[in-house]
Amino acid sequence: MKKILLTILVLILISCNAENKKSTEELNVLFIGNSLTFYHEMPLMVQKMLNETNPNIKIHQSTFPGMFLDWHLNKTILTQNEESINVRNKKEGEITETERKLSERKWDIIILQEGTIRVIIPESRNLVVDSSIKKFKKIVNNPNCKFILFNTWASKAEYPLEKCYPGRLIDKSLESSKKYCSESIENLEQHNDVINQAYQKLADNNNILKSNNGNLFYEIRIKHPEIELFDDSFHPSVYGSFLNACEFYQILSNEKAIDLKYNGEIEPEVANLLKKIAE
Repeated sequence: MKKILLTILVLILISCNAENKKSTEELNVLFIGNSLTFYHEMPLMVQKMLNETNPNIKIHQSTFPGMFLDWHLNKTILTQNEESINVRNKKEGEITETERKLSERKWDIIILQEGTIRVIIPESRNLVVDSSIKKFKKIVNNPNCKFILFNTWASKAEYPLEKCYPGRLIDKSLESSKKYCSESIENLEQHNDVINQAYQKLADNNNILKSNNGNLFYEIRIKHPEIELFDDSFHPSVYGSFLNACEFYQILSNEKAIDLKYNGEIEPEVANLLKKIAE
């Protein structure tokens, strides 16, 4: 009987140790994007949230102003400041800053953020953004890496709205001077739907997850217009960045943001409202 009890106790201890090891094993997360990601140090907000509940999850970033996903793989940065960058096509044998970052460690989760207009113009989405996501999935050094698509939001705009790029700014396979456009958008609700549907197509095509940031921004704008989510027509304010951080905290931790003590640098009552909306 004593041997049986001892065996059971050993098995319990082994199980507990394995579970503890699993919960404390370091998990590396990389944000790849531009100012929509790094405004007000959003990735750092996510890290401070995680430090309360999941300090084993470590946040990193490769984010530059005005940087598109394909630029992260194809452009060499010549100069940069907080507002802009100067780039050129990378030469044979060169690697970009983001490629260097990707090679630094075994990434467990990579969060990809693209410019919204590029996503809602079908030709740009299909020829450039989709292919960039596939390249990231191919070159990452961890076959078990999970990818998450950062679903951005509707900018402040006057309607009707239609976004267009000439073919030369999209892909060399297109007519250079011809304009390629999004569908005509009549109001904020449609704007939000068009963006969400475009991201969903990308997520489905690449068998990856997407976030819910667009819907969170929409809900705040409809139900709580007194909260200013923007610094300009499209960059997030400190409130918008905090809302984004809540969304990614919940995705990465599987915990509720409303249970966090962290409020960043915003009013506690507003922070709690944003946490509840994120939930």
